[in-house]
Amino acid sequence: MKKIEAIIRKTKFEEVKEALLEADIEWFSYTEVRGVGKARQDRIYRGVLYGTDVIERLMLTIVVRNQNAEKTVKAILSSARTGEVGDGRIFVSDVIDSFSIRTGDSGETTLFTTDAK
Repeated sequence: MKKIEAIIRKTKFEEVKEALLEADIEWFSYTEVRGVGKARQDRIYRGVLYGTDVIERLMLTIVVRNQNAEKTVKAILSSARTGEVGDGRIFVSDVIDSFSIRTGDSGETTLFTTDAK
């Protein structure tokens, strides 16, 4: 299994969500995050001056079977890209195991939603 963490622009969330659903990724979590970027410039948005050193983004966390990792990354890359500095990052790491708290099951089967028993 692979854990994919993607830091994306908030404005691209709906596009990324739709791309993941089209790639048959049915579940993921996300949180609001802040980071410090290398670019240090001021931008004006709706008449207000903003510094770009602290960046507000969303972090998506997705755990998939190994065979779904590539299509998941491709879906995020294609839908989150604007071509500008600050589009984000994707990190892929190995997952040793996963467990269902409700059933006690472990392994890849915990990645699938099943009917409640």
